[in-house]
Amino acid sequence: MKYLSEFRDEALARRLFDEIRRITTRRWHLMEVCGGQTHSIIRNGIDQLLPDKIELIHGPGCPVCVTPLEIIDKALAIAAQANVIFCSFGDMLRVPGSHKDLFAVKSQGGDVRIVYSPLDAVNIARENPQKEVVFFGIGFETTAPANAMAVVQAKQQGLRNFSMLVSHVLVPPAIAALLNAPTNRVQGFLAAGHVCSVMGFWQYEPLAARYHVPIVVTGFEPLDVLEGIRRAVLQLEAGEARLENAYARAVQREGNQPAQRILQQVFEVTDRKWRGIGEIPQSGWRLRPEYIDFDAERRFAVENIYTEESPLCRSGEVLQGLIKPNQCAAFGKECTPRKPLGATMVSSEGACAAYYQYGRFIATESIG
Repeated sequence: MKYLSEFRDEALARRLFDEIRRITTRRWHLMEVCGGQTHSIIRNGIDQLLPDKIELIHGPGCPVCVTPLEIIDKALAIAAQANVIFCSFGDMLRVPGSHKDLFAVKSQGGDVRIVYSPLDAVNIARENPQKEVVFFGIGFETTAPANAMAVVQAKQQGLRNFSMLVSHVLVPPAIAALLNAPTNRVQGFLAAGHVCSVMGFWQYEPLAARYHVPIVVTGFEPLDVLEGIRRAVLQLEAGEARLENAYARAVQREGNQPAQRILQQVFEVTDRKWRGIGEIPQSGWRLRPEYIDFDAERRFAVENIYTEESPLCRSGEVLQGLIKPNQCAAFGKECTPRKPLGATMVSSEGACAAYYQYGRFIATESIG
């Protein structure tokens, strides 16, 4: 706990709040990209204790939340097949598809299993050669290296009954898409420290220069978040825009190069749809041709499943920072953690889940 408690020190937090109040003279809109940061902000009341001039906007930093509805429906179609063992991290089982979720498939007899690593799914495939074993590979750059390694190991072991349903997305193209949007209000970003621990932060330097926005690599504890805000505000007040690393204990500029090599070996960049947002060019990964035999979409012929989002769910606007979760009319009514309309209410990193869990039920004024 030592290495957690020292980043939750109340006296240091008060000093950072005081410093942020002292340096803030204008209104600024900052976006935290990571859902883990969103939960830290809401759980600790950071957004409520900041000066009124600073607004924190919740971004599309939850990998479960941005997994497109059609990928969920593809997962459901595969998992329902009689000869399939469908493996997933637990947070995907309650994400709603068009008509049901993976828990419903399991309750109807599907062999849906929670695993804690993609390598668990590889072991299951080796132990069950008569079954088709599929791993649901979702996430940002953080989870991708382990998923890539699972595919490599399956190929090395000659496991022809293993495949992966891939829905990996990349953060820098999403930031560019948000900044290019005509509705954009974001003036600075808190970048996700765990993504940068894998990929480094060199990719963000041209974004900061091109769009003239400060980008501060930030951790997840209260003092981490406050330090990221402090640095971003200092830049904005000075009219500066550059990349800063406020998470040096975990992040280096070049990132984890062995992890990046395995990613380059297994995946190639592709266009990807983001749930509630739409297609963002060059914002995801797919398996390279050398590993295409492990592509579950092709193996189970589900490429042509297309879906439409619920008209009641405004999670896309939440993910783009256009509204706060409690500004959605369905929030806490038609949409609750027990009966969610969208993934943002289900995921442990979802903004809607954070607002619901920590009692932010009171509607706020519309964002203008």
